[in-house]
Amino acid sequence: MKIYQDHAWPVNLEEAIAIQERLRYQVIPSDQLKQPVQYVAGVDMGFESNGTISRAAVAVLSFPDLQVVETSLAYRPTSFPYIPGFLSFREIPAVLDALEKIKIIPDIILCDGQGIAHPRRFGIASHLGVILDMPTIGVAKSLLIGKHEQLPDTKGSWQPLIHKSETIGAVLRTRSGVKPVYVSIGHRISLNTAIDYVLSCTPKYRLPETTRIADKLASAR
Repeated sequence: MKIYQDHAWPVNLEEAIAIQERLRYQVIPSDQLKQPVQYVAGVDMGFESNGTISRAAVAVLSFPDLQVVETSLAYRPTSFPYIPGFLSFREIPAVLDALEKIKIIPDIILCDGQGIAHPRRFGIASHLGVILDMPTIGVAKSLLIGKHEQLPDTKGSWQPLIHKSETIGAVLRTRSGVKPVYVSIGHRISLNTAIDYVLSCTPKYRLPETTRIADKLASAR
């Protein structure tokens, strides 16, 4: 898989913030998807040797039947600490290594993390989408920023996630009676379309099949 754009990876927070502030304006919050969507992918990370080695996993699934068609793993030394809001700098270098190995190019990548639901509107899903110049969606398990109204318990229910009077994502119930996920635009997709694809990739469990399978690979479970 070809990497569209890369940059020097930072060694401190000041450099990381500067990269986020510079690249955030490249995010496209509208639908630019190949039709029909035939493949979706999930990316996830695990760590070995007390966190010093990053283990990145990619799982490519056919769509809409969600069958695994290709996977890849990549390892590299972990070069950035875990700091909320800066996940991409810790994880993307190894994820790019794993993506370069795949031969089936996904039409959408679902990331285990935030897209524009981020203090600088540039979480890991947006960062990866801009680097690859392809549609990405952030599907996070926990809230980073923003507030929302009470969410009904039924699957498919959602509420806008608001931060500083701006809609930055959606709180989405992917399974009735189970904690929601936090969906946000990564790149080259609208919020409504992102919600639709997350629901289509979540037939049974709380998390999308893309995330569940990538997580198992990254965690060696």
